[in-house]
Amino acid sequence: MPAAGDRRYWFPAKRYGWGWGPPRSWQGWVVLVAYLALVLAGIPLVQVPLGDVAYIVYLFALTAALVAVCWLTGEPPRWGWGRCRPDRDGS
Repeated sequence: MPAAGDRRYWFPAKRYGWGWGPPRSWQGWVVLVAYLALVLAGIPLVQVPLGDVAYIVYLFALTAALVAVCWLTGEPPRWGWGRCRPDRDGS
């Protein structure tokens, strides 16, 4: 059993900016591929019969679900400035 601080995140925090980067685990890849498949499947199943507004609502719901999964299974989001460079004095 992993230690409390040894949690494996599905989505790492971005190095630059705020949010999450590409998945780090197979579970994260499954979530991302399922999201993309549902977005594409919604075109003939939602947009064509119900219209553009229904498809946009569908996309917002899918995206909210993806953000919720990232929030629950990803590294805590923070603003990233890239790699930190050590000070010139070595500290």
